[in-house]
Amino acid sequence: MRRHRNVKIVATLGPASDDYDTIRSLFEAGADVFRLNMSHGGHDDIRARHNTIRDIERDTGRPICILADLQGPKLRCGVFEGDSAEIEEGQKFRFDLDETPGDATRVRLPHKEIFAALEPGSTLLVNDGKLRLKVEACGDDYADCVVVTGGTISNRKGVNVPDVVLPLAALSEKDRKDLEFVCELGVDWLALSFVQRPEDVDEARELARGRAAILSKIEKPAAVEAFEEILAVSDGIMVARGDLGVELPVQAVPPIQKRLIRKCRAAAKPVIVATQMLESMIESPMPTRAEVSDVAQAIYEGTDAVMLSAESAAGQYPLQAVQTMNAVAEEVESDPTFREIIEASRSSHLTTTADGIVAAAREIAETTDVKAICVFSHSGSTALKVSRERPRVPVIGLTPIRETARRLVLSWGVHSVETQEVERFKFAVVSAVRAAKSSGFAEGTDQVVVTAGIPFNVPGSTNILRVAPCDERLIFGGEGD
Repeated sequence: MRRHRNVKIVATLGPASDDYDTIRSLFEAGADVFRLNMSHGGHDDIRARHNTIRDIERDTGRPICILADLQGPKLRCGVFEGDSAEIEEGQKFRFDLDETPGDATRVRLPHKEIFAALEPGSTLLVNDGKLRLKVEACGDDYADCVVVTGGTISNRKGVNVPDVVLPLAALSEKDRKDLEFVCELGVDWLALSFVQRPEDVDEARELARGRAAILSKIEKPAAVEAFEEILAVSDGIMVARGDLGVELPVQAVPPIQKRLIRKCRAAAKPVIVATQMLESMIESPMPTRAEVSDVAQAIYEGTDAVMLSAESAAGQYPLQAVQTMNAVAEEVESDPTFREIIEASRSSHLTTTADGIVAAAREIAETTDVKAICVFSHSGSTALKVSRERPRVPVIGLTPIRETARRLVLSWGVHSVETQEVERFKFAVVSAVRAAKSSGFAEGTDQVVVTAGIPFNVPGSTNILRVAPCDERLIFGGEGD
């Protein structure tokens, strides 16, 4: 099964997509990666969805990528007498540690870490930023604020602190248990919430112990400011626009998205653009024109993947949402302007032999009639470098390691194939040719580019390139290895 596009689609599973037939229909419609949201559902639910995906993988014979998204610490206010209160612009309001139900003048904020980090002038946002308060005075157990934007404040609404780095670990106790659970299940990627600093990523990596790749969610201003350092220790990035739009001015999000995508591409690390992409399709079978433009813009920018959240997890039209995302991607990538934008944003990264081989493979594919670039890789790093080039032809990532094959599914343009170990380059060429033909990328009279490393089975050793005919009789022409 091949896709007729390069950008990947991530679909979140939930009550609307919880059985074999529905999940398989999403996969066949275009979902490449399935997201398990650890904020919803218990371990039994997550295990059942994971097992169903692996059943579909077995039945279709195609690697499927699974992303487990950790919840992260949740900051919420306490409860109110009567469940809610009205606060008005200009009035005083206090957050404190008193367990007494709140009213229009105060409420409990059961997070000492917030009080420890606040300073006069800091901003507190409540209920996804609908309410805004500015701190006038604060101490170890209180924050006296003035209401900047008023409205209804009710029980256990979320609280955001956009302009300070909170002394909170990205992993709560729940996250630690969830991380161990999904790593034992065998997920391919871990999405880490509430990242503020590179040390947050280091902690998750230590706990994962190589069982899953680490994807950092950029959803806080502190993460944007420390992005270079966070990217350096992450395997991939998610641009979580919903939360960014709460803690930053909404007009700042589009340029941040564009900047982060380019930095991820330069680092050869996959990036997902997420949240509110086809939001109206939760309740409507058709998206808005603005949503379609939003998805298209992310694809034009060169993102590796676009993500559906509630649209596929809890919406009324999960299949139509995936079909719409797939149709938009195919249409955008067939636009000549798409290639112009992608190639204009390409930059040189020739620092290693593998970089040179990858650049040469892309140039050969663009100047000759080559149907695909076939990359043998154990760790997947060379396939990621080919993906970074955003070539005009498909990338076939061949690996004998099942976990690598699954993780590569997330990367732009990579058609992932699990293959057998090979000891000689000629047999690697044969495997590449067979994969290209069986997947529908090439026929007997076509040619493909094949890259690999000698000696075989050594990560990071890519040092050889060949333009090979797809007629196997011509591969064994008597020349040496």
